[in-house]
Order: sequence, then C-alpha cells, then structure tokens
Amino acid sequence: QVQLVESGGGSVQAGGSLRLSCATSGITDTWSCMGWFRQAPGKEREAVARIYGPAYTTYADSVKGRFTISRDNAKNTLHLQMNSLKPEDTAMYYCAAKTARWCDGFMDYWGKGTLVTISA
Repeated sequence: QVQLVESGGGSVQAGGSLRLSCATSGITDTWSCMGWFRQAPGKEREAVARIYGPAYTTYADSVKGRFTISRDNAKNTLHLQMNSLKPEDTAMYYCAAKTARWCDGFMDYWGKGTLVTISA
C-alpha cells in the first residue's frame, strides 16, 4: 500500500524559502514518476514539478529557476526546495506518485497536502 505524507509547509514572507518533504512508503521503483502539485483557493490544481527516471525533472514555467525537486531514494523521501517565494505561490501543496516511470496522464497516489502561505 502506497502512502505519501507531506511536511514542511508554513508561512513566510515574500522572498523567503521553504523546503517541503514527502515521506513515501510502498513505492518500490526508484525511477517511478513523482511530483509536487498545488492548488490555490478558487483555482485548479496544477503541476509544479515532477521527477522521473534517473533524475529527469520538469517544472511549471512559473517556478523555473526558483524551485528544485529532488528525491532521496535511501530515505524514501521526495523534496521540493522553494526559493524566492512570491505571494502567488500560496497554495496547498500535494505530493503525488505514479507506478509508471513516465509522468503522462494522471497520478496514481496522493498525499493529503501541506499548506504554504506567502505574505507580501
């Protein structure tokens, strides 16, 4: 059974940094697609960053150069380092995973989310 548990959310001022973590269990393929998604109030959920294969990554245009996704396979943990945060980054952030090694289509598993609030 796959479980994803996010942590690291909080409230910071614009320009600050946060590091989100996702503790995973039940994912046996270290090359499987994993990612971070976010949903702001009144908006649709969007993909923020994804990692698959040995360490291929993709990012939303809005976070390129500011966010970095990484995975620690030894600790079964997915991270999202967020720098130069902006008020528009405020959202609930979700960790997600697929059993496949490619990131096309829907994710199979989701965490419950961690809230990130950025003040101006």
